[in-house]
Amino acid sequence: MRPSTTERYFPGRSDAELRDYRAAFNAAHLAMAVVDRDGLVVAANHALAQLLGAEPHSLVEQSAADLVDLGAEARTWQAYLEVLRGRQARLRCTRRLKHPDGHSLWTEVTLGPVPGSRDVLLSVADISDRRDLQARLRHLQMHDPVTRLPNRALFFERLSTALESSSYEHGGTGRIGLCYLDLDGFKAVNDTLGHRVGDRLLTAVAARLTHCADQAGYGRSGGHLVARLGGDEFALLVEDSTGTEQLAELARSVLAAVQEPFDLAGQRLSVSASIGVVERATDGTSATGLMQMADTTLYWAKADGKARWTLFDPERNAHRMTRQALSSTLRPAVERGEFELEYQPLVDLETGEVRGVEALVRWNHPQFGTLTPNRFIGIAEEDGSIVQLGQWVLRTACRQARRWQLDLARPADTPVFVSVNVAVRQVWDSDLVGDVAEILAETGLDPELLQLELTESAVMGSAGRPLQALQALSDMGVRIAIDDFGTGYSNLAYLSRLPVSVLKLDGSFVRGFRYEEGTHPNPADETIVEAMVQLAHRLGLTVTAECVETAGQAARLRRVGCDTGQGWLYSRAVAPERIAEMIGLRTVRPQAGQP
Repeated sequence: MRPSTTERYFPGRSDAELRDYRAAFNAAHLAMAVVDRDGLVVAANHALAQLLGAEPHSLVEQSAADLVDLGAEARTWQAYLEVLRGRQARLRCTRRLKHPDGHSLWTEVTLGPVPGSRDVLLSVADISDRRDLQARLRHLQMHDPVTRLPNRALFFERLSTALESSSYEHGGTGRIGLCYLDLDGFKAVNDTLGHRVGDRLLTAVAARLTHCADQAGYGRSGGHLVARLGGDEFALLVEDSTGTEQLAELARSVLAAVQEPFDLAGQRLSVSASIGVVERATDGTSATGLMQMADTTLYWAKADGKARWTLFDPERNAHRMTRQALSSTLRPAVERGEFELEYQPLVDLETGEVRGVEALVRWNHPQFGTLTPNRFIGIAEEDGSIVQLGQWVLRTACRQARRWQLDLARPADTPVFVSVNVAVRQVWDSDLVGDVAEILAETGLDPELLQLELTESAVMGSAGRPLQALQALSDMGVRIAIDDFGTGYSNLAYLSRLPVSVLKLDGSFVRGFRYEEGTHPNPADETIVEAMVQLAHRLGLTVTAECVETAGQAARLRRVGCDTGQGWLYSRAVAPERIAEMIGLRTVRPQAGQP
């Protein structure tokens, strides 16, 4: 006669002991079954039968894998077979089972060897309550408590999943879109009406954003996510995007929805939104990269005036990246000696003699080549490196001017002065007067041979420290020139109260003096310049015309009384050696091809 299951596991035991073991197995609260090497149930206890909604005897000879859904995943199925064959000691997995009455339950399934037998023991624990608790905790962790929207953590989880999955495999577009928005004016609401009203406003905004996504059809497809990333920042993620027009339409609807007034706490509140829109192929795009693009584009929207949406522009971003690269390498570049000076002559319009030169800095960048000042001076002013760079330019220019004075000047000649551009930040953030005095003493250059150029907008309205610095420099003997005159305040009366000795007319005035073939000059141009020159002379100032390109321009400027000229008619900015040749020749001949 075939031994019972209990006798198979506990040979040599008495009948009483076997009955006790059998009773313990059947009475156990943990659902269990004994499974043979073929995967068939040999014995099942009452707890397992109750869990599965069946009778214990009906489970015998059934496939254990079918009872607890072990064949649903290839990896789990292979591990199960390895346990049956004795090649793997244990298997533990989580399965979701369907009860005959229709409800689902989460279970933890464990298989392990039965000591002294070739069979395995299957145990099934109901973990539905634990899973529900975990799900509730995860929901709290992944959702914003104020708006109930997905939070930053869930947003990035969903974004990463969308980028990693192959959209093409399920008939998708292989593209992804993102509207990243920030509320304009929210801080004012929070500060004046309190966080309670601010939270209600955020909740109302969240509802409108969700409605916009639903109206666009994303809610029905499940291919969208509206999330609050923190503060007053929200994101609308669009999976399987069909192109920028789709995202632009969504951005327009969001902008309109947010701009509608909110009636909260008995008040009508108005805010707007700035939105950065990015639409990319999922292939080759990372979550970090996409968010950087979105953040940059949101910044553009705010910088362009707020209450608008802006589409990511690769060219504009490349320009930003270039600026960033230049900014990060600007300070070290001064120490590495990557800068050099070229000089453009300032020529007496009556005699053609070189009276002075303007020092123009160039950056020999190892990656971007030779850069002119318009590519990096603005960056240097923003990050403060203009002070260090300005000191280097001033020292180098003064040293070169002193060298020309010693090597080239004749006893009866007036030495050539050097003109150096100075940024407003150099006046505010450094001891400009001290720097100039130190460099003049170090190089031996006479103060009268140094001219400092400041823009008109920087000089006009100067008070306090800037005005004191300019006055101290003038008292020292240094000439102060206003660069690009005529583009700013043009307040000649105010000039009489400033220690200014030179006006440099902006090139826009000088270009009006140029006769173009088939056109007639505007007499008003000459009248305006002549009036400016006469007023400057009455104030004791000399006048230099910039951007002189033709002999005709030079003749007209000379006729209205302009003192010196600067421009391509005489020379572009050149190396110090070429300037030395011009000084040696005493006069500068107009360049060939300049009528």
